[in-house]
Amino acid sequence: MTRFIRYPKNSIVTTVTVCFLLLVCVGFVGLMVGAPFLQPVQLWAIFTNSDNTVNHVLVMQSRLPRFILGSLAGAMLSVSGVMLQNVMRNALADPELLGVSSGSAAVMAAIIIFQLPISYAWQPWLALLGGVIGGGFVVLASWRDKSTVRVILIGVAVSSLLNAIITTIVSLGQQDTISLFYDYFVGGLENRTWRQVELILPWVVVLCVSYLFARQLNILQLGDELSAGLGLKVSVLRLIIFLLAIALVAPVVATCGPISYIAMLAPHITRHLLRTQDTLRIIPVSMLVGAVLLTFADFLARTLFSPIEIPVGVWTTLLGGPLLLLFLGRRFGRERA
Repeated sequence: MTRFIRYPKNSIVTTVTVCFLLLVCVGFVGLMVGAPFLQPVQLWAIFTNSDNTVNHVLVMQSRLPRFILGSLAGAMLSVSGVMLQNVMRNALADPELLGVSSGSAAVMAAIIIFQLPISYAWQPWLALLGGVIGGGFVVLASWRDKSTVRVILIGVAVSSLLNAIITTIVSLGQQDTISLFYDYFVGGLENRTWRQVELILPWVVVLCVSYLFARQLNILQLGDELSAGLGLKVSVLRLIIFLLAIALVAPVVATCGPISYIAMLAPHITRHLLRTQDTLRIIPVSMLVGAVLLTFADFLARTLFSPIEIPVGVWTTLLGGPLLLLFLGRRFGRERA
């Protein structure tokens, strides 16, 4: 267990405090900035007075639920990334590279394009099924193969196949449904309201359940043989953790669309900040890191080129793509050395 470097308790408290304050600052500034710009005094009046002014409706029915949804989605994606990376012992494992997001998006494409009469509350469950199918192919194909490159190649192949299915579905749609699906597929928090928050909120329970498996995730990092020797049913445990990880991604994809790289970046940033592989500490901190990353990206999406809004999924890709290439370059450099 020497690989789990203990980080000073006061430093962990500092990291959590800083991340929490960053999240609060992003939320506070996000509630003020926009058209119209609100002064702090005006914002305080909105929260203390229950009137129906334009500013009150704007904040309480648009900006606030958007921030809350972004925080929840970021936290869920980051924990999903932690679980996938640990259970597969692959630093690059995340929902996008494992076909999970593409599988969920394919189901949502069919619902949107064909206007299937499916209740809004059932859509995350169907997205969960799509994620299980998409990710299941990758996991089964690479179950005993620990090569990072091969797992990525298998994931890219499955994702490409699913994206081809999505393209086929879209080509069969009408212009209005295609436009509606495009707004969904680029991934974003625009026009999201309390309805989406209410849909994703019950799934936060999965975050709590996921934390119950933190100790087992630590043991799995030691290898299958040693884990089995310590009494773990490795295959069953991996299946449960894999399903929990997908259950964290599916409602996010159903409500916000496929948002890339948060699930991969947040765990790595958290490990760098804490200098530990201890999942008991990484999971709660990565929740805050993921929430900060997604809400800040959404803040940029909403304000940087105002009044034009670039979807948050584009921003996370612009940030995550170069970082992924940098990570791969360093990893291959170490392997050659």
